Amino acid sequence: MSTHTVAVFPASGGIGGGTVKHLLPRLPAKDLIFIARSPQKLEAESNAGATVRQADYDDDDSLEHAFDGVHTLFLISYASAEHEYRTKRHQLAIDTAIRRGVKYIFYGSLGYGGRPETKESVAHVMQAHLDTERYLDESTHRHPGFEYTVIREGLYSESYPLYTSFFDPRRPSDTIQIPHDGSGPGIAWVKREELGEGTAELLARFVKNPSAFTYRRQTILLSGGRTLTLEETVEILGKLAKRPVRLQTITEDEFAALPQNQQNFTYHKTDHSKLWTSTFEAFRRGEVAYVDPLLKGLLGREPEDFETTISRQLS
Repeated sequence: MSTHTVAVFPASGGIGGGTVKHLLPRLPAKDLIFIARSPQKLEAESNAGATVRQADYDDDDSLEHAFDGVHTLFLISYASAEHEYRTKRHQLAIDTAIRRGVKYIFYGSLGYGGRPETKESVAHVMQAHLDTERYLDESTHRHPGFEYTVIREGLYSESYPLYTSFFDPRRPSDTIQIPHDGSGPGIAWVKREELGEGTAELLARFVKNPSAFTYRRQTILLSGGRTLTLEETVEILGKLAKRPVRLQTITEDEFAALPQNQQNFTYHKTDHSKLWTSTFEAFRRGEVAYVDPLLKGLLGREPEDFETTISRQLS
């Protein structure tokens, strides 16, 4: 059997780290390449027999040979809430990978839009992903033999601070101020490591039996097993914080003016906190409320619920 080399980039972040962890038991370490900005974080994986390389989305030169010898690449998105800059970074990585011989890309997109076949979203944070999804499809026409699968990763439970004005159960406030009343369609929260585990299982199935892989040139969604409204989410956070916490609906401008939001939504010296409020409109439209059974099938069990994940995170 010929060697099928699989790479993960970036490999040391949240989704990347979970995927790496669950790939190692599923595929031979000698066939795995883990690429990260800080490769020293992958010392254990290197000792296990995987190849570790250094590359950075923001360093064009570092990407030039990062994908040498790779057949299949799991490309995880650039970590920010920007639009145009992220799109350009993704396109550069895709072009470089194809030029260096990569024949298949699994792209880690985001779980907005509702059903996976939906190709639009009101969320600003989703726009670079939609651009990249379209670019991958266009690349199949420019490069015969190249294919892809888009994996829309559901909103992971551990990311709740992004949607609660950075509420911290360890130092809780009495009020969470957001431009949403907490009602209506909710969020199919999903544990981040289980996203990595499900993605690793997909990659392994593809490598072991590519002719039977049914998700070529498709967009799929990995979501949690049930939906919680924002109000229910805040009730759980209050329970874990051991104090009552209430939602207060504020305007988008008031949300953008909160210091913690300005601090956390600033990228390349540009404040994106007002643009971030589009996620709450996406919530109202039910974009992240769709429960897809695929992850359950990949895990062979029910995905972990939001309260269990956050309780374990806090313990």
